[in-house]
Amino acid sequence: MKKPLHILGLVIGMLLLAVAGFAALINKRGNPTQQAPTAVRPSTPKRVLQGEKIVALMCVHCHRNPSTKTLSGRPMPDLGTDLGNLHSANITKHPQFGIGQWTDQQVVTLLRTGAGPDGRPRLGMPRFAYLSDEDAASIVAFLRADNPLTRATAQASPPQKLSPLAKSLMTTALKPIPPVKHLADAPPASRPVALGRYLVIARYQCYFCHSKSLNTNNESNPELSKGYLGGGDKMLDDDLNVRISRNITMDPITGLGKWSEEQFSKAVKFGMAPSGILHGPMPKFSTLTDEEVHALWAYLKTVPRIKNATPEDGVVPNK
Repeated sequence: MKKPLHILGLVIGMLLLAVAGFAALINKRGNPTQQAPTAVRPSTPKRVLQGEKIVALMCVHCHRNPSTKTLSGRPMPDLGTDLGNLHSANITKHPQFGIGQWTDQQVVTLLRTGAGPDGRPRLGMPRFAYLSDEDAASIVAFLRADNPLTRATAQASPPQKLSPLAKSLMTTALKPIPPVKHLADAPPASRPVALGRYLVIARYQCYFCHSKSLNTNNESNPELSKGYLGGGDKMLDDDLNVRISRNITMDPITGLGKWSEEQFSKAVKFGMAPSGILHGPMPKFSTLTDEEVHALWAYLKTVPRIKNATPEDGVVPNK
């Protein structure tokens, strides 16, 4: 998962006035609840492999514990302290401390809406609202499979010590989102624009970091996010340095309009842009197929261009 630097924005944004009035009430009430179960396809070897690929790209960064080397969770200091002390969850197969006793439907509900088995929102967890049934089933299949990452790990996730502000936001900006109409399967490679759109808004969620701001992202309708794919989002790298996401529209001056598809492929898969090495938190999507890269490129060529100059290497210039 990505590491956006938006806690301050949430604090001082348009929600502040609404939050301030009932923060104390929410603090007494506890965390809000939500529920939305869905059906899940059965595990197959093919789904396990696909799930491993998606989990490696989208889940490992936040959930892999450097000590246990499993998906047993870790502290998340990069999310700041305004919302409290946050820790990613143990999603190994452990029946007590992990998701071993969760149903497949509960896992998928968390992925799509952000709500756990108790119906409560999981703060910091992205919502993969448009994830296809096939991809959702693949993720579940991998998390249930025998793998060093999913090995049952008896490590409890520390209780989230949420601030009153966090509990307030969990009833507004950070609350679980209602289920949306999603695809049964990702579009085929023979429809590259449709597949690319799916990859951008659903499977890999490129829009989440590459639009203007987490504060204005529209998870229920990603293409309505402010500054869609125009970059400018502030994030933290592994050393907690502030970096700015790149404009990936086809604007010829400030975006990718002068790039070739081959240059785009090298940037996405290996972190090598025409201007030099790409820095974190941009991951290297080295396991993408050529068809996926082509689909991403085909879709980006259809997205309205935005003129928005962003630093070539993503670093915030010194003032």
